[in-house]
Amino acid sequence: MAVAPFEIPRRILVAIGGNATHPDDIKGTSQEQKEIAAKTARALLPLALGDNELILTHGNGPVVGKILMRQALTRGVIAPMPLDICVAHSQGGIAYLLVQAMENALREAGSPRHVACLLTQVEVDPDDAAFKNPTKPIGTFYSEEEAKDIGRELDWTMREDAGRGWRHVVPSPEPKHICDISLVRTLSRGGTMVVAAGGGGIPVVRRPNGTRHGVRAVIDKDLTSALMANVLGIRLMMILTAVPRVSIEFGKPDQKDLEMVTTRKLRGYMSEGHFPEGSMGPKVEAALRFLDGGGERVIITHLESVEAALRGESGTHIVLGGHA
Repeated sequence: MAVAPFEIPRRILVAIGGNATHPDDIKGTSQEQKEIAAKTARALLPLALGDNELILTHGNGPVVGKILMRQALTRGVIAPMPLDICVAHSQGGIAYLLVQAMENALREAGSPRHVACLLTQVEVDPDDAAFKNPTKPIGTFYSEEEAKDIGRELDWTMREDAGRGWRHVVPSPEPKHICDISLVRTLSRGGTMVVAAGGGGIPVVRRPNGTRHGVRAVIDKDLTSALMANVLGIRLMMILTAVPRVSIEFGKPDQKDLEMVTTRKLRGYMSEGHFPEGSMGPKVEAALRFLDGGGERVIITHLESVEAALRGESGTHIVLGGHA
């Protein structure tokens, strides 16, 4: 199904995947990350130069995993930080690079538009079933002996991962409320590009008296992005990932790229097992939630295909409907 021309709405949320901030093929040096941020800014510049309300979210893997690895390596010397603070560290560091790169690209293009980062807490339900069964792997692989030592000393849950080694696993609860969402709305409506909810947000729970405290968890950033977009009344969400389009029969001789697909058809593909939990599954789920919650279109595409996707020439475009 070909993509018909469409009007680009004024309110847009772009969820940037980890490949846009820390691809797997780099060592992870600060200079590499600055260069990746600059590349991301150039790709997003056509959107940033528009007269719009633009919000960016981003993943934090494998950065948060490296923060945890430092703690494992220095556990006998430096007191470890709880996971919510590690998420906050990764959120702030990644956003700093993105904000600076975006503002530099805007200034070089002659635009005075500002870009701001909001350190974002996201409330989760303390009774979420995920807390009883941590399944989200983060960080590096360890031998069984290392994993048992680290798990005991740092109180981490360690599990064997598909024969590749042992990893730290944490809960991944559902996002329920984005704290200070009113500030995101105010800044974006004033013309500022807002970077928020990095890494899915800093996971917190609210006590009956209204106070909050952090919890040991990692929230899926695409689900948080969908929730944020719905609360803000955004019509278009872009999810930038490592591939130009969503595919069925991925990696097989009969692989088929999806250009335009309805929510009904996509749910059918999902029920057939085409979108694994560890790859495209969470993105498809987030797209469906956003559209069910009032959105009009989701585009899933590669970072370098943003402009082409907005012209309907690239990406997978997902819309509400009951046909092909």
